[in-house]
Amino acid sequence: MDKKQRVDALIEMIAQVDDPKAIRALFADMCTAKELENMAERCYAARLLMEGKTYAQVMELSDISSATLSRVSRCVQYGEGYRNLLR
Repeated sequence: MDKKQRVDALIEMIAQVDDPKAIRALFADMCTAKELENMAERCYAARLLMEGKTYAQVMELSDISSATLSRVSRCVQYGEGYRNLLR
């Protein structure tokens, strides 16, 4: 199984979980606490950007680096994932 297939398998596995407690347990098993916090911070920053907050406001309200915020902003503007989930 190549890396793409492994990623696809991971996504399929996560998509099958429909219980928040099970998802929390799965992420606790797969990620360090810091990795999970970083993902949560990216989602929070995306939500703030989607609400119309400026970079400065997002930096003030969140614990995210400017480089990561730039990446999140590109995903919010041109990607589909955040827009589909953070409404």
